[in-house]
Amino acid sequence: MKVGIVGLGLMGGSLALSLKKLDFIKEIVGSDHNELHQKEALKLGLVNEVVTFESIKKCDVIFLAIPVNGVLHALQNLTDVSEDTTIIDLGSTKAKIIASVPKSIRKNFVAAHPMTGTENFGPSAAIEGLYEEKVVVLCNLEESGELQQKIARKIFKDLGMKKHFMGANEHDRHAAFISHMPHAIAYSLANTVVNQENKHNILTLAAGGFRSMSRLAKSSPNMWEDIFRQNRDNVLEAIELFENELKKMKKNIKKKRWEKLHKNMEDGNRLYDIWG
Repeated sequence: MKVGIVGLGLMGGSLALSLKKLDFIKEIVGSDHNELHQKEALKLGLVNEVVTFESIKKCDVIFLAIPVNGVLHALQNLTDVSEDTTIIDLGSTKAKIIASVPKSIRKNFVAAHPMTGTENFGPSAAIEGLYEEKVVVLCNLEESGELQQKIARKIFKDLGMKKHFMGANEHDRHAAFISHMPHAIAYSLANTVVNQENKHNILTLAAGGFRSMSRLAKSSPNMWEDIFRQNRDNVLEAIELFENELKKMKKNIKKKRWEKLHKNMEDGNRLYDIWG
């Protein structure tokens, strides 16, 4: 089986490293609009060859590991693939992408969201084993062809991923709370400190807590602008609900309602009881 990966950054590059270990994958080629990424991917040995987007169409399986707006564009240019080709996108939003798939290739298409990643990007950020033991959400899988469903299931299973299935709208709302809204908060937290006149002195005090909360602010603005655009309504809902909780804590601190503040924090502790 020949695999083509469009986008050779963190997600695409890490995928290539993992796919190389699967015995039914015979060749991995890649495509990327960034020439520096092309050279870096070859130097790092992520793919066997960098090819044109037209050449990618000849692969048995095509992964779209690019920003979500790029997925929309790429799908419009894949209408001439073979009926046996499997196209899998790895985007963080699903509803708009699924709605945009041309009818002629809907059976070819599998909507997937691997719940993994780091704040780094580019080919050098690729990590072997990034997908192992992580969750992959497959959305509206019943709309994909039987062959494409079988291939996608096999690949993700052999990558060591835990498969979950849900509708695209449900996925996008859930993702807004556990991924998209936290990124918005991280960018805001970083800007709050950066905009202080004594930011350098403030950062000398930064320890693990601040680094953990703010590390997402290193993520690619290009990628996250696209995600916020596509999942705008769900992200706004999540941010507003977060703002309500923050206002409660602010009010309790302002009014010196320490018992209520303590209860706010105790309620937050329950997350890890649920999470296990």
